[in-house]
Amino acid sequence: MSQFSDLLFETRIAAESLADFVAGGRLRLGVTGLSRAGKTVFITAFVHNLTRALADGKKTQLPVFRPLAEGRILAAHLDPQPDYSVPRFAYEEHLASLTGADRHWPQSTRRISELRVSIDYESQAFSLRNVGQGKGRARAKGAHEAHLDIDIVDYPGEWLLDLPLLDKSFFEWSRETLASGGADARAAIAADWLRETAAADPAARYDEATAQKLHTLFKEYLRQAKTERFALSTLPPGRFLMPGDLEGSPALTFAPLPVSSDADLPPRSLGREMERRYEAYKAQVVRPFFRDHFARLDRQIVLVDALAALNSGPAAVRDLESALAEVLTAFRTGRSNLMSQIFRPKIDKILFVATKADHLHHTSHDRLEGILRTVTGRAIARAEGVGAQIDVIAMAAVRATREAMVKHEGEQLMAIVGAPIAGERIGGEIFDGKAEGAIFPGDLPEDPREAFSGDALALDEEEAAFRFLKFRPPVAKLAKDGLALPLPHIRLDRAMEFLLGDRLV
Repeated sequence: MSQFSDLLFETRIAAESLADFVAGGRLRLGVTGLSRAGKTVFITAFVHNLTRALADGKKTQLPVFRPLAEGRILAAHLDPQPDYSVPRFAYEEHLASLTGADRHWPQSTRRISELRVSIDYESQAFSLRNVGQGKGRARAKGAHEAHLDIDIVDYPGEWLLDLPLLDKSFFEWSRETLASGGADARAAIAADWLRETAAADPAARYDEATAQKLHTLFKEYLRQAKTERFALSTLPPGRFLMPGDLEGSPALTFAPLPVSSDADLPPRSLGREMERRYEAYKAQVVRPFFRDHFARLDRQIVLVDALAALNSGPAAVRDLESALAEVLTAFRTGRSNLMSQIFRPKIDKILFVATKADHLHHTSHDRLEGILRTVTGRAIARAEGVGAQIDVIAMAAVRATREAMVKHEGEQLMAIVGAPIAGERIGGEIFDGKAEGAIFPGDLPEDPREAFSGDALALDEEEAAFRFLKFRPPVAKLAKDGLALPLPHIRLDRAMEFLLGDRLV
């Protein structure tokens, strides 16, 4: 039955791919992020820049995005999404949060959502859909008007980290999870959970109270590991902290146990029941996400809050490296060619982004990029080996700060200036959310490998090598039509060029 289901799935994907190829104008872009990386802000800024880039007649906001810089973007607008069963990304609500009078960062999404942006552009490339078009506008010789639908699929990064579970048994997952919980970086927050787990007998008769207790302690360990103090990343199952409609269901009520195989587990034992629930989680939660959404993506952007890991110390940086290596095992990567586009789509471009570059002076932007490139080294080598094109950039989809030279104790220092969010503090100074402050965040190391040196997590701001505050969004400027212009950014146009440039030729 499973093989028949897989065949039906592959047939459906092939049919959809063939239809898209004949139409000649659709791209499914996956957007995910790990640990408060800013994917909601990225999608909102991405769409706002596309749809409002020509609002005031200027093209300098996105100079690296060649289709716009060359004047070939004719129009961009939102269209109804193709999948009516998926929640729509709340673009208008998020944009109002960023550009309104009480400007603030939008709430992060905790479920999958989708949005379609349609672009009309001038093209010289051949497309079956464009044969016979080209009337009504003066164009360069051979040029014609073309169209590209970009379906943005937004989903939590924690779900992505679940995909490798499909190839792991309960016993393999238990062994890995218990081993990582015992590492120095996690020992303090894992102590209660590990103590109760060690005392549990997997071969004992199943008891719901015991299962609930172990699950609750395990989930609390996962919650603490994701806080800013620890900023750890490799924490599947991802739905435990965002259960949605499945909260309380047996498929989301299990925990790892110290078992090496199922040979000695009686049919009604605690270990056997935990294994069944783990397999139900894969079958009812992970696999449907893979089939219905992830396997249909053409390109992917992975947003990474590398600064949070740097704030927490080398152990968090190394944990982030492991998480991103796991991410690449999930991607159906490979260079997209004519046959693969028709019969089996593959993710042929992956962009890793170190977000919040505006928290640093521009002299550290390349260093931040270098740290992420080092962190993703293993993952990149794996993906490039099967033909996927990969890039790494440091970016701020919305730039909340500006740079200034500030005199401090007789010395001119390079600082960033912005309005910290109310409650943010440095030393004894607490910000009210209105006043601006000049911040000296520190210089990132020239050698990216220094970010991996050491073992301990930073316990407080005095021990941290860097200090990154949270800033309010900048004040939006208005176009002649009274609507907000795109907010300033750092290297967003470079991301757009990598992800879309070759599809708008």
